[in-house]
Amino acid sequence: METALVFDREGDTLHWHEPLGRSGGSLPDSRDLWEVLWEHRSKGGTGRLAGVAHTHPWKGQAWASGTDLTTFRAVELGLGELLLWPIVTFTDVLYLCWNPVTEEYVRANSTIHLRGLEELRARSN
Repeated sequence: METALVFDREGDTLHWHEPLGRSGGSLPDSRDLWEVLWEHRSKGGTGRLAGVAHTHPWKGQAWASGTDLTTFRAVELGLGELLLWPIVTFTDVLYLCWNPVTEEYVRANSTIHLRGLEELRARSN
């Protein structure tokens, strides 16, 4: 089951996203998730938000789907800020961020240590 966690700039978990209707291939949005993102955004919020990690529940290479990429962009445009988007499999992590020069998501060299990474995998299994 796809699962997500919202994390702060220190890599601590702010919110677990495990909505009804999730499956091994999709993770529905929810008002609760948006409210957490909005509350922790930099502009007018607490400014703690760094990103959202979500699972692709399989072993092997992590990659972004077309739905992932359009969702990432819509969230960032709605919040008015850029985030880090780790995609996590049971054996790999791919960190993506928006490159405003090339206007595409690219592999990021993240210095954030996600403390909830193993729990994210466990909740997804």
